Amino acid sequence: MLHEADAPLTRNEPDQDRTRPVRQVHDFKSGNEAAALAARDIGFHVMGYFPITPSTEVAENLSQMQANGEHDIVMIPADGEHSAAGICYGAALGGGRVMNATSSQGLLYALEQLPVQSGTRVPMVLNVSTRTVSGPLDIRCDHSDIYFVLNAGWIILLARDPQAVYDLNFAAIRIGEHADVRLPVLVAYDGFLTSHQKRRIDRFDDQDAVRAFLGEPETPYSALDPDRPVTFGPYMNDPDLINNKVQQSEAMEAARRVIPEVLAELKALSGRGYPVVDTYRMDDAEAAVVLLNTAAENAREVADRLREEGHKVGVVSPNVLRPFPADEIRATLKNVRAAVVGDRGDSYGAGGGNLSLEVRAALQQDPDNRTLVMSRIYGLGGKDFFDTDARMFFGEALKAARQGTVAVPFAYHGTWAGDPAQNPPAGLPPLTTEEVSRGMAEVTRDPDTGRLEVELKPLWEMATVPSRIAPGHGACPGCGIFPMLRQAYSVLEGNVVVLFQTGCAMVSTTGYPTTAHRITYIHNLFQSGAATLSGLVEMYHERVRRGELPGSPDGSDTTFIMVTGDGGMDIGMGAALGTAHRNHRMMILEYDNQGYMNTGSQLSYATPLGHRTSTSEVGSALSGKLFHHKDTAQIFAACHLPYVFTASEGYPEDFMRKITKAQWYAQREGMVYGKVLSFCPLNWRTEDDAAQEVLQTAVDSCFFPIYEVEKGHTTITYDPDVIGRRRKAGDWLGQMGKTKHILAPAHAEQLAAIETEVEQRWRRLKIMHEHPEL
Repeated sequence: MLHEADAPLTRNEPDQDRTRPVRQVHDFKSGNEAAALAARDIGFHVMGYFPITPSTEVAENLSQMQANGEHDIVMIPADGEHSAAGICYGAALGGGRVMNATSSQGLLYALEQLPVQSGTRVPMVLNVSTRTVSGPLDIRCDHSDIYFVLNAGWIILLARDPQAVYDLNFAAIRIGEHADVRLPVLVAYDGFLTSHQKRRIDRFDDQDAVRAFLGEPETPYSALDPDRPVTFGPYMNDPDLINNKVQQSEAMEAARRVIPEVLAELKALSGRGYPVVDTYRMDDAEAAVVLLNTAAENAREVADRLREEGHKVGVVSPNVLRPFPADEIRATLKNVRAAVVGDRGDSYGAGGGNLSLEVRAALQQDPDNRTLVMSRIYGLGGKDFFDTDARMFFGEALKAARQGTVAVPFAYHGTWAGDPAQNPPAGLPPLTTEEVSRGMAEVTRDPDTGRLEVELKPLWEMATVPSRIAPGHGACPGCGIFPMLRQAYSVLEGNVVVLFQTGCAMVSTTGYPTTAHRITYIHNLFQSGAATLSGLVEMYHERVRRGELPGSPDGSDTTFIMVTGDGGMDIGMGAALGTAHRNHRMMILEYDNQGYMNTGSQLSYATPLGHRTSTSEVGSALSGKLFHHKDTAQIFAACHLPYVFTASEGYPEDFMRKITKAQWYAQREGMVYGKVLSFCPLNWRTEDDAAQEVLQTAVDSCFFPIYEVEKGHTTITYDPDVIGRRRKAGDWLGQMGKTKHILAPAHAEQLAAIETEVEQRWRRLKIMHEHPEL
């Protein structure tokens, strides 16, 4: 239960005041929850965002608060992190306060935008829940993502616990908006270790005091002032660009002065102090470790125990990474004989991670400094940093201090040598072409229409075809992805190469060192999956043409398929459309589960109007997603592909006929796109075995129409009107927990909008079906 924070503080912070200048309440929150609470209390105008683990909960928590009427931040769901960064930049040009939250690949995807924002001196706040940068894909913590941003011109604050996440968001506003600075600010905290771990925090309960601390946003220029039109981002060559950059450098230098001033005011407001560099037991330390965020907290406890054993050790941990606190580091390490600098990220080929390189550079500027510095890379990919690891770091520093020399200046900590005699574990035996090519579907071309006809063998006979995906994957019970793939693989002939974009299908089949795939499998990220596979397709055909690989000249012996879903046709749409326009001989197969299910069921552009997700919540103020879903099949049909289709896993014969046609066209004429309605009981909030009923109603209500566009001609392959099975969309919505709220009388207008949109899309399809040219 929350209560006024009138009791003495219990957090073990050496520099923390014992009085409360501002009324606060205790709470028990994770880092992501703390970031969301700070955003609510600050009252940002706009948040542009795109979900990515482990930062997604920031938007999720804000969505729930918004649904309950707790804030009025305009939350804009982007189609990818690059667009989210663009949304934030555009919003910030309007003069209000803007925030975002991201991690890892999301930060890198946004990276192109970050220097634009800092170079035009437009403040905002970006919370980064730090995570390993792919590849290979890993969703746990290290600092490789924020190290990529060190040269982007952003101020970087470091938050070691949920309390710091909350507090430093307030500081970020004041620092970034200072007239001498005017730079965007990044608040970085450790993924999962801080983002998901709950700790006691104290949050402000005096909005007047918070408003007084923050002040009103002031901007010298706005893109929303017609009386003072401004050109933002003009083309600029030499000699002017270098002057622009020196001004940006001067702003970062001004931040060195402004940051301590703001942090002192924050301490007066909250009673919590954040020095630019946090030091622990460093007054007489002879050996030290330098670490960022949560690892430094572990090291503190170890330092206490080593002090009890008679060793003079201490811990150094910056709270500010940009501008780098070189003066403070020099002063702190001036009398230290040896220090181990730990980096959760390597600057490959530089002999250390970025933190160690900058610590060494700072010390080099002091001619009297004799501190021996060792660089250690640790904790990559979320590898835990235990007390024993901290003790080993201290041990290395103490040994160097005693001996006056460093034996190993740079090394990775926590690795182990493999056995040269032991090969990587073999996967399941590969399937031969003969094993899977059983002639389960026969294709002929109609001489009159030029369209393909497919004759299927009985389903019982298809059961004898070995699956290209083995059992033992980690999908949820009832997941529709694998029945869909089983149906497709039953009729596909010859060699098949697949690329899976990031998503449920990828994660649940390839947990290292095992794999469920019995054919060649590739992974790449959402935004570049189609482009990656198109490159492989063209390499294959060129090597066949040169005689370097066996294969038929028309390429009919190998099929290339990209499997996408979980919202992959949002962030990946650009590359997919480019691939479609180039008409590579490949297939894109989308399992449509209506959301970003692999990251916890967030809103996707595939999510229909009104549907509940973790970022389109339902409450007293909001009722699910605010706009209609994207019709990707029609988008790809507009690219004039040889073949586009929709299907449902609940109609296997229809789907298998279409995937057979798709293979024929993909091998001979160009790109094919197929969209398959795929059951997701966990996030649709149904029973695991409800697929048949729910999918049937989806197609009978014409929410998900079943059709194909072959050589520009549209054919509806399942028409519930003709067979007397037509149902209302509301019948389908009532079968899922995520949409039952739409049937309530209070949401009658929303239900009517859904029914109207479904009917309009269905009528257009019927017109195209009946027209000989469409």
